[in-house]
Amino acid sequence: MMPYVDGFVLAVPKDKIEAYKVLARTACAIWMEHGALDYVECIGDDVPYGELTSFPRAVMAKEEEIVVFAWIVYRDRESRDAVNKKVMADPRLKGGDIPFDGKRMIYGGFTTLLRASDIAT
Repeated sequence: MMPYVDGFVLAVPKDKIEAYKVLARTACAIWMEHGALDYVECIGDDVPYGELTSFPRAVMAKEEEIVVFAWIVYRDRESRDAVNKKVMADPRLKGGDIPFDGKRMIYGGFTTLLRASDIAT
């Protein structure tokens, strides 16, 4: 069975990146505790603002923001739905300021097409 993945792209103000790191560590612990297989957060390092499309354009990143690309891996879609239900009910994620504009976050669920570990060598 191929894993299911939730993917996210968002823009975080550079002056709030430390607060975002705290939130990411908390979220990681919560998702893993509730059954995610992996949780990855990446801070943009080489993400130019493209003329037509790009990560920064996709989230309408401003000059003072940095793009974050993240994903969470689950055993399958059913597991993802169960994990996310538990996560959304977890009181540790309630309240408080989120250090980014959630309205500009892009997210979605993906079935796995290919994994290098599944290709016979």
